[in-house]
Parts: sequence; structure tokens; C-alpha cells
Amino acid sequence: MFGKKKRQVVGCDIGSSAIKMVELKALKDGEYQLVHAAMAELSPEAIVDGAIMDSSLVVEALSRLIADNGIKNQSFGGSLSGHSVIIKKIQLPSMSEAELGESIQWEAEQYIPFDINDVNLDYVVLGKGEGDTMDVLLVAVKKDRIADYTSVMTQAGKVPALMDVDVFALQNAYEVNYGPADGTVALVNIGASVMNINVLHRGTTIFWRDVGFGGNQYTEAIQRELNLPREDAERLKLGGRVGEHTLQQVVGVLNSVSEDLAAELQKTIDFFVATSSVDRLDRLVLAGGSAQVLNLDQVLKERFQVPVEVMNPFRNVRYSESSFDPEWINRHAPAMAVAVGLAVRTVGD
Repeated sequence: MFGKKKRQVVGCDIGSSAIKMVELKALKDGEYQLVHAAMAELSPEAIVDGAIMDSSLVVEALSRLIADNGIKNQSFGGSLSGHSVIIKKIQLPSMSEAELGESIQWEAEQYIPFDINDVNLDYVVLGKGEGDTMDVLLVAVKKDRIADYTSVMTQAGKVPALMDVDVFALQNAYEVNYGPADGTVALVNIGASVMNINVLHRGTTIFWRDVGFGGNQYTEAIQRELNLPREDAERLKLGGRVGEHTLQQVVGVLNSVSEDLAAELQKTIDFFVATSSVDRLDRLVLAGGSAQVLNLDQVLKERFQVPVEVMNPFRNVRYSESSFDPEWINRHAPAMAVAVGLAVRTVGD
């Protein structure tokens, strides 16, 4: 129907350490109103390396989050990352949209390391390439991994309306709050077990990589150093106090892991620079649950010699302080970036 408003989905980021959920209402001026923002921790054994190992734990946590927050919207959007996701920029001979639709499966087979029948395939034409060619962004995700994640939403009583990829949800969150990237900006989402990297150049995404390094490395290093249970090490990592243990005792441990993280990121950025026409980064923007680890921004600033900032995915989102605690929003904002990036999507887009 003409003029019918598209419905927003609830952004549901099911990560290996927590479920993050955001619901937004689109306003006329390009801003958004926050309807719901919530988070529930997951047991470490629930999801391992992006694979759901115990779906009952995930369904239980998700159902509780939905009930506790009174989320009525039936349409949910999720996202994936890691080994089951393949993103490639490929160059094809120029052709019409119809011709591309017919040939993309055959073309994709040359670039996808899985059986083409085992993946869901999507693509978008990025623009004209060199000569009589065009650049196409190809995304393939294993069907069984999609089914695992959509199944837990269904079991929690909701309808999985769309599945995205973490790096692109991250980009959505950035652009809604900061506008198109000027220069070359690396968005780095540091989750518990995976670091998602999306490099934007003059507003266009040009490089993507998931790296198996994340916040768990900090937690495990603190556990080893102080012989603490995981929950206590997690609390210390985020600046809390555990008995007589304080953050100051683990600053050296945190800095050491941050140096390792920076080295992993350096390898990826070096590869990006070596294989693209862009010779440097202008800015690093951090998101994810470990983006606020003490001194991490400083370690990265010194290594890359560029400005480093922590993303606020609620920067362009209005909310009532009587409904949402500003301290909670500020503390958890970086971890909610992917969920916000999903929540700006609408059913059917």
C-alpha cells in the first residue's frame, strides 16, 4: 500500500558471551528513538567458535530477555560472522541485472570454498570496474549455521525476518550515527571470541576480515595470573573489584593482551594495505564488549599512529532517561553496536 511505513526489526545479536537486543523507532529527521535495549549473559559452553553447542541455553536466555523487556515486535533480525561466512569482492564482465541473477551461482562456485548447495548466497553490484567489467560483492553463509540461529529465535516465539553479517551491521551502526566515513576508517568490533574488521574508504566498504581473537583472551590471561574463576576474571577485566583484587593488579596483563591484539590487527591491516590501492588508515573506531578495556585505545594509537575512538551506537538515538539508565547505556553502548546496526533494518529490505 502506498505510504505504508516499513516495520523495524528487533536487532538481536547472539554472541558467544551475551545476547544483545535493540529495538528502534525511526523518526522523520533520520534519527531514531530507542524502544528497547537489553543484554543477557550466556554460559561459555552455549556457543563456541560461533557454533551453537547448547541451543536450550540460548533459547532460555533469549526467551527471558524478551519476556523481561516486554518485547511485542515479532520480527527479529540476526547476524553471523566467523568461518561459516565468506565475503568476496569479485570482478565480472559487465552484464544486466537479469544476466547476473542467472549466472551468479556458477560464478560464485569459483570463489566459495563450500559446496554451493550448502550456502545461502547474496550479492550486490558495487559499481563499474576496470574496462568492460563490474565489481560485485559476494556473500555466502552456510545454511546450517543460519538454520541454527533462526531456530533459536523461532523457539523463543519470534519470526526471524532477516539475517545479516556482523561487519555490515557494524557499518550500519556507524553510518547512522556518524554519517558516511570520510577518508579510510577501520571499524573493529571486538567480541568475546572473534574480532570483526570492516575498512571503509570514502564511505564504501572495501575490506572485511574476521580474526579469531577477542575478549576471552583477556579473561583467560587474568584467570591464569590470579587463579580466579571466569566470572571474577571477567568482572576485573571490565574494571570491577573482586575481593581484595583490583583492576590495578591486572593492568600489566591487560596491556600484554592488548599488544597481542594490536599485533593481530596489524597483520590484517598490513595485508589490506598490500592488496589495495589505499596506502594508509586515517582512523580506527572500536566497538564490541572489549572496546573499553583499559589502555587498549592507547596501545592501538601508538601502534597505528592514527586517532582511535570507541563507537557510540546510540549517538544519534534519542531516549528518555526515565526509561533508560544513561549509565547503563554508556557502559554497554560499544557492545550493542551490531544489535543497533540490525535494528535500523526493516522487514523486507
